[in-house]
Amino acid sequence: MAMKRSIIQRKAPMKRSGKPMKASKPKMTPIRKSARLQECTLRFPCCNFDPETTVWCHSNHSRDGKGAGLKARDEEGCYGCSACHAWLDGGYAGKMPRSLVDTYFDLARITSQAILKRKGLIA
Repeated sequence: MAMKRSIIQRKAPMKRSGKPMKASKPKMTPIRKSARLQECTLRFPCCNFDPETTVWCHSNHSRDGKGAGLKARDEEGCYGCSACHAWLDGGYAGKMPRSLVDTYFDLARITSQAILKRKGLIA
């Protein structure tokens, strides 16, 4: 019995749409820039207390503008060290209830918004 060889058909490569590719770096806004050397306001149990690693942490709630592929509005965030930011973005899973993570974030947001007001970045 003769075996047939299957012919593998390859797809043609996808064509580019002609649109420019999305920028790889996030847009640096005055609020995001203000995180430089700021103290962490999240203070999760994993906090490294290192202002050198502080970034602006955006809310993960849709009520604050978060969506698929979208960050929440800058005003809806807080200052967080690299360890706390990683924890906020899912590192707490199985270690802390989501409701407690939300409480930490909400308190940090209040503190951070007060700092932004003093800096004149929000009204």
